[in-house]
This record gives sequence, C-alpha cells and structure tokens, in this order.
Amino acid sequence: MANLRFKKRYIPLILIVALFVSYKLGFMSLRKSESSQRKELAEMGVTEVEFGTYTAWTRTMHYTHVGDTSLPLVLMVHGSPGSSSDMLKFLGDRRLLEKAQVVAVDRPGFGYSEYGRSEESLELQAYDFRQILEKYGRRGSILVGHSYGGPVICRSAIDIPERVQGLVIVAGSIDPDLEPENWWQKPLNWWLVRSFIPPSFRVSNQEILALKDELILMKPKLEGIRCPVTVVQGLADDLVPAGNAFYAQQMMVNCPQLSLDTLAGKDHFIMWSMHDHIVDQILPMLEELERNPVDIPGGYW
Repeated sequence: MANLRFKKRYIPLILIVALFVSYKLGFMSLRKSESSQRKELAEMGVTEVEFGTYTAWTRTMHYTHVGDTSLPLVLMVHGSPGSSSDMLKFLGDRRLLEKAQVVAVDRPGFGYSEYGRSEESLELQAYDFRQILEKYGRRGSILVGHSYGGPVICRSAIDIPERVQGLVIVAGSIDPDLEPENWWQKPLNWWLVRSFIPPSFRVSNQEILALKDELILMKPKLEGIRCPVTVVQGLADDLVPAGNAFYAQQMMVNCPQLSLDTLAGKDHFIMWSMHDHIVDQILPMLEELERNPVDIPGGYW
C-alpha cells in the first residue's frame, strides 16, 4: 500500500516531465512542415501548391493555397488546437477543386502563424483573414470553420459581409451559455504551469478561457449575418453540445437561408470522419455562386 501511495504521488511529476519532453521534441506541435504537406497533397494528385505569409495587424500569418484563382474561394479555418494541415484532405479534394480554389490558414498562435503567441479576440482573428479574402475571393468566398473556427468565421461574416458569401459551421462553439467552465483551465494558465505546456495547448487554453466573454460580445451582432449558413452538428458531440446548432437558428435571424444538418450518433470530429459529407454541404453554396456570379474588387497586397 505504501508503495502504491509513493507511485501515485509521482504521477503529476511524471505527467509534467512527459509534457515538457514532448514540448521540446515537438511531438505536440500539431502542425506539419510545408514539405510534408506538399508530399501528402502530391499523393492526392495536387502538385501545384502555394505556401504564403502576410502581415495582418501586428502578426505574421501563414497559409496554404491550391486551385484556380479565377474560381470562388473556400477558406478552411481549423479548431483549437490545430493548424492548416488539419485541412489537407479538403485541400486535395477533387470535387472542391473543380469548383473552387481552397485556402487553409493557420490561426494566430498555431501552425506557422507566430506559433505560441495567442490571440484571444474573435474580432482580431477575423481581421487576420481579411487579406486572404481580398487576395483570393474576388469571385466570392465560402468560409468553413470547425469548432473554435466556427465563431471566427461568424465574426468574419459580421465584420466584412461584402467578402463572405456563405458559412459552413462544423461543430462550432457559438453559444456563450454552453461554454464549459472547467476548474483546471485557469491553473493551466499560471505562468509556471504554462511554461511546461506545449505551445499549441497553451494557446488553445488561453483562447478558450476568453471565448465565453467573446461570444457574449458577439451575441447581439449575429443578426448581422446576411449570407446563407449551414450548420453541421453531431448530436453525440461531448465537446461542443448540439445546442450550439439550435442557437445559430435562433440568433441568425437575417440569413436568407439557414440549414441545420444534425447527425445522430456523431461526435465532435465529423470534420474528418465525415469529410465527404462536409464537402456535400459546401458544394451547393459554390453552385449558387456559379448561377449568380459575383465580382468583388481585390485588395492591395
């Protein structure tokens, strides 16, 4: 019994050491190098890949682009934690590339967008995408956001509506009343503790700590979304409750069309487990842009 107590006492220390070693060796960066991404896309038949960076506000942003720039844009926005490499399967999807160019962006603090430096403001995160929309979205832009990416793309549609022609929110955290408040999140952000946490998880914890207040600020602005919206939500999602989908229906009252696609028995990770189904939700918006094309002035970079 004494030996068992001895072992239990050292479990937290072992976990901290394991996290620190993972941090130093890069096991938990949750990002892939440009060469790795290029190789995976080549295996999917996509050989023309552009990696780019630009300065937004005071931050350097990184993204991956594939496809014909004369077509509408599909912008893929990952969750928390994550990176643009989460979206490789969409970047290599032939059905999408027949109708659109596709960009996957590293959100602030993740991937190669100043890895480890968090941004807690949804407004500023949305601003960080503006240049992508200006550069590639002349024929219209459909924004696809998973999890934390959901509220970010909502904020983009609120702040720069002329640049956003449709939203596909996949398991998006948008209802402030459904945001969990876990006791361990604040201790994880204490200076000494967070110094042992891999940067991707530290950034994730910091932005999620602030998310409830950010969603409260965004709540009265949701009626300003005036583009078509599709919400895809697993009803067995333990991380983002299904009530978020019904909240979108309740609050986005000025959308010309809002579709709820609720999936019985599906969890939070439908972005990958149901890739083809997600593409099926994007394609109708692209087909609408084919029927009713737009021509939006470009930006200045």
